[in-house]
Amino acid sequence: MDIEWDVLRREAVTAMGKAYAPYSNYPVGVAAVVDDGRLITACNVENASYGLGLCAECGLVSALAAGGGGRLVAMVCVDGEGAYLMPCGRCRQLLFEHGGPSMRVATADDSSVTVAELLPRAFGPHDLDEMAQKTARC
Repeated sequence: MDIEWDVLRREAVTAMGKAYAPYSNYPVGVAAVVDDGRLITACNVENASYGLGLCAECGLVSALAAGGGGRLVAMVCVDGEGAYLMPCGRCRQLLFEHGGPSMRVATADDSSVTVAELLPRAFGPHDLDEMAQKTARC
């Protein structure tokens, strides 16, 4: 699948404009393409109880599930000025779960990296499958 990175970036900037970030004043927007060709977007949503804020990538995964599921193929994340951002550790884990190790994430140098590069040796569903197999042998 050819990724239209400029379209994803433009959509991420639009999503960022909808962010609810009154406490940090750090709006974030994301846009991703799904394996069936859909384009989904999300933004961060803060809360007065700071730890309850939702990263834009959390909203993206929720939009993916609500929109019928699928696998994330590529994503762009931007800050309030439209500059590229890298997902935090928590979000990298979410992206690994819903896009897999080959999912692409745009970088500031106009290239992209895989989620596996962002989260090497990631814990995922395969680890749970291995544990279940070991338990079944006991």
